[in-house]
Amino acid sequence: MTVQPLSQFRTPEQVAFHRTELNLILGLYGRMVAAGEWRDYGMSNLREMAVFSVFRRTAENPLYRIEKRPKLRLKQGQYAVVGMDGQILKRGNDLRQVLRVLERKLIRSVN
Repeated sequence: MTVQPLSQFRTPEQVAFHRTELNLILGLYGRMVAAGEWRDYGMSNLREMAVFSVFRRTAENPLYRIEKRPKLRLKQGQYAVVGMDGQILKRGNDLRQVLRVLERKLIRSVN
């Protein structure tokens, strides 16, 4: 019987977005800034989740939060878009699909 070191079973200190995930999020962010919808963002890397918050103005509550919760990947999906009121607008394991709920708002704002 071999004994595995405890360090192999530890959970990471904090959850963060991967570069490919950030490319998708920042691509959408850039389009929304160009449309005049969004002005600022903030990122938080916590123990249980990573959050990308979007603001219309710097000093207010976020319009939307894009959350990554790896523990939910086998249940509801690890990505979620949460509205200002706390309502989950879309959830799933494919970030591109989850972000489409916000891209629809971009199409409406351009027309």
